[in-house]
Amino acid sequence: MMNMNYGGGSRGPAAMVRCRQCSSSITAMPGARAVQCMQCSYVTRVPGCGRPRPGMPLVPHMRPTPAFGGGRSKKRAVLIGIKYTGRRSSELRGPINDVKCMRYLLTEHFGFPNDCVLILTDEERNPCRLPTKDNIRMAMHWLVQGCSYGDSLVFQFSGMGAQVPDDDGDELDGMDEALCPMDSFHQGPILDDEINEAIVRPLVHGVTLHAVIDACHSATVLDLPYQCVVSKSTGCLRWRDERPMTGAWKGTSGGKAVLISGSSNGKRMPTNALPQPYATIGAMTHSFIRSLECEPRTTYGRLLSSMRSIMRQGGNCNLQGPVGSSIHMVTNFSGVEEPQLSSAHKFNIDCEPFCL
Repeated sequence: MMNMNYGGGSRGPAAMVRCRQCSSSITAMPGARAVQCMQCSYVTRVPGCGRPRPGMPLVPHMRPTPAFGGGRSKKRAVLIGIKYTGRRSSELRGPINDVKCMRYLLTEHFGFPNDCVLILTDEERNPCRLPTKDNIRMAMHWLVQGCSYGDSLVFQFSGMGAQVPDDDGDELDGMDEALCPMDSFHQGPILDDEINEAIVRPLVHGVTLHAVIDACHSATVLDLPYQCVVSKSTGCLRWRDERPMTGAWKGTSGGKAVLISGSSNGKRMPTNALPQPYATIGAMTHSFIRSLECEPRTTYGRLLSSMRSIMRQGGNCNLQGPVGSSIHMVTNFSGVEEPQLSSAHKFNIDCEPFCL
């Protein structure tokens, strides 16, 4: 039986690990830092297999193949939606429509060229466009490669997330977050440390990245230093310092990085129980797109407030475009309870214009 693993440690013989959730025996492949149980999907660290040695990068050197394609305008996007087809207990409905509706928003409302919007879904026939771990890594590299002043970049992921016990002390809650590619049970998750190194740190002055993540356990999946929260005393939005006590640098190289994600308890709605004719879209993605369709020239504060209001209302999908108009239902497949915003830098969230 194959299990999720994350490479990066030293090589050696396979090891047996006991799942921390259900106590099942799991085979940890050589070099795995974490494994996921096929029985309960819980992710467990592999004892004695920590981060790579100092000086070794977390992100493997990956160069996109010619077939990977994609244009190189000042506006570029990577949109990833994964249903996990064939996983009877965890197949999702909604992520593919998330991607289709996001593409319509970016190309029709914000001027992103079609050939500069790279789509990876498990419905693609081109093997280079399947959301495997390697392809997602190459897509992240393609997105930020050669970025320069004036670039506007978007990274979207709709699918499954996971949490892994932290092994280096850079998480205030003691847990690393991770995104699960379509081959995650064979190749392993992509941890927040790697995502931060891949698409946050390369951002130079004048480059802006917006990441929209509709997945459980996604609130801090880019490991950004500051999180926007509501002050209990004033009810106003304020920044909370999330920088690790270790002093590890999680910021950019001068650019701007903003993550729109969600807090969740990890419990997903059983979308496979919905009647087959119902086309669905993720609740958090729907709230993001709907907010921008209603008010394209908004601020970050108004966007966040609008998303929270739309998510509380629930109900049917009412998006624009040929795909959005055909979707009947909004489903919270990721279990997101409330949209969250985090950033590499502090800014005036009530006055700063939102611009893609």
